[in-house]
Amino acid sequence: MIEETPALVNSWIQDFNLLSEGWRVGVVVFALVFGTAVVAYLASFIVGVAERRFERTDNFWDDALLHAARKPVVAFVWLQGVYWAAEVAKRYSEAEIFSANDKVLQLGFIILLVWTLLRLIKQGEEMLTSPLKMKTPMDYTTVNAISKLSRAVVIITASLTALQSMGFSISGVLAFGGVGGIAVGFAAKDLLANFFGGFIIHLDRPFKVGDWVRSPDRNIEGTVEHIGWRLTTVRTFDKRPLYVPNAVFTTISVENPSRMLNRRISETIGIRYADASGMAEIVAEIRSMLENHEDIDQDQTLIVNFLAFNASSLDIMVYTFTRTIQWVRFHEVKQDVLLKISDIIEGHGAEVAFPTRTLHLPDGVRLASSESGKDGDNQASSAEPGASTAPVDGSADSSETQGDSAEATGESS
Repeated sequence: MIEETPALVNSWIQDFNLLSEGWRVGVVVFALVFGTAVVAYLASFIVGVAERRFERTDNFWDDALLHAARKPVVAFVWLQGVYWAAEVAKRYSEAEIFSANDKVLQLGFIILLVWTLLRLIKQGEEMLTSPLKMKTPMDYTTVNAISKLSRAVVIITASLTALQSMGFSISGVLAFGGVGGIAVGFAAKDLLANFFGGFIIHLDRPFKVGDWVRSPDRNIEGTVEHIGWRLTTVRTFDKRPLYVPNAVFTTISVENPSRMLNRRISETIGIRYADASGMAEIVAEIRSMLENHEDIDQDQTLIVNFLAFNASSLDIMVYTFTRTIQWVRFHEVKQDVLLKISDIIEGHGAEVAFPTRTLHLPDGVRLASSESGKDGDNQASSAEPGASTAPVDGSADSSETQGDSAEATGESS
């Protein structure tokens, strides 16, 4: 019936003698275009009603198919209606443009089919990665890679089919592509390297969109925003976009902290030498605190031991892992652990050590007091000839100066 429609319209034009031929053609073309608009509206309405009805079902694929086909169906109605109008005008017009009706119709069908498939691929990509529609959403990077590959296959196939329908020889095009591909390959080796680098990223999946990555070989660190076929976009922590060619990732080491299982607390804490007698109790209580801490993973290594005699302190090694891998939460847990360690040390009457120095002064040297602000110069001038005054901080052990005064005097002379 569809193929007979132009013939029926032409016979009506020839048999209807009330108007001139030009007016009859114009009325028919207008009627076809107006009818096409009405049918396109009805088609859009029907597909919309069906789409809303299928949304109530548990099957999401019919929703994706209807949503993908809605606009192409309306475009198909317009394509067919305009084609019929052009066929009617072609029979009564000598314009060259109407000679390409069949080619335009074939090319239009191909374009509409490609449009539908591309929309369906996009709908499928959104559906497979949506946690609202899928119980176990697929990895976005994998689905995105398959989607890009599917689009490329559809577009290449459609392009070859369109060339064939327009009268070009596909075998000749493929032969030209084979010869030209060699030249293009040498000229665009970097582009091809980035393309295959992107393919390797999609295949091996060392990272995906949303992961935090960094490289010890290059100054690359941030969150992956997009993985393209040529570039990967990394948003650095100062919110600047970093565009990295995919070929770079095939030659450098990449660390993915987003896939860590725990975060580590590794600290060395020193107490004073005067608190050496309480070292065992302090170490034991710190270990007990960590073993009972709800945010510390007890299945990982936990070390709390007296580590070394340092220059100004007795060092305690604290080595453990938190349950959380979130950066902000990790620092909250670490702060809580360090504050509890500080409380444990103070609870045993000990103090956290800091670098100190003990000065041994010879007899006869008078110390300048910080409270004698106005008399400081007079005290300094009243010191014995040959002796020097020296300010001493709170860490100076003045009681030790008497026992070693003779030795210190000999050394100073």
